[in-house]
Amino acid sequence: MTEQLPTAAAYDAVAVRYAEFARNELDALVLDRALLAAFAELVRTDGAGPVAELGCGPGRVTAHLRDLGLDVFGVDVSPVMIDLAREAYRDLRFEVGSMEALELADDALHGVVSWYSVIHAAPQDVPAYFAEFRRVLAPGGHLLLAFFESEGEPVTAFDHQVTTAYRWPIDDLADLARAAGFAEVGRMLREPREGERHRRGHLLLRGATEQR
Repeated sequence: MTEQLPTAAAYDAVAVRYAEFARNELDALVLDRALLAAFAELVRTDGAGPVAELGCGPGRVTAHLRDLGLDVFGVDVSPVMIDLAREAYRDLRFEVGSMEALELADDALHGVVSWYSVIHAAPQDVPAYFAEFRRVLAPGGHLLLAFFESEGEPVTAFDHQVTTAYRWPIDDLADLARAAGFAEVGRMLREPREGERHRRGHLLLRGATEQR
């Protein structure tokens, strides 16, 4: 959890401004919404069990997933972000917690969304995050990742507006997920819109169907 502590402090410091900036962000992101809808449909088709958004921030994606018919809750390392999410979406559950040590039983979830949340993990720590996602997902559960893509470069640190983050080659991140026990269902690359600096990467993955 050592990597999470400075990230929590950094997001605590900007939480109110960040929540205001991100509140209506999805409204203009047609492709992003389509991918979230595809994820929700896959989860519902497979039985509609509980879903966690890990690194939920102020909760706007968690609420969107709720509107898509999922039984969803949010987890974030920033206590201030969680307070804002609870205030904005009183009907939803939000918890302070670390993505690398979730207080969840094995196979507890049918879906996990990591929407720009592993971007702050040091590259050597990402496999541990994926292993934790795999642990809490039931066999056949789905994982949706959103991240900044490196556009032909290796893993690259950049000056994210909150705290240091990393841009990833989509193939490298897919390989790490595969090593953790996930199979790729699909991927999307989105070029930066006006006001965005970097290409966006998305991976839709499914855990192995056999019991561990």
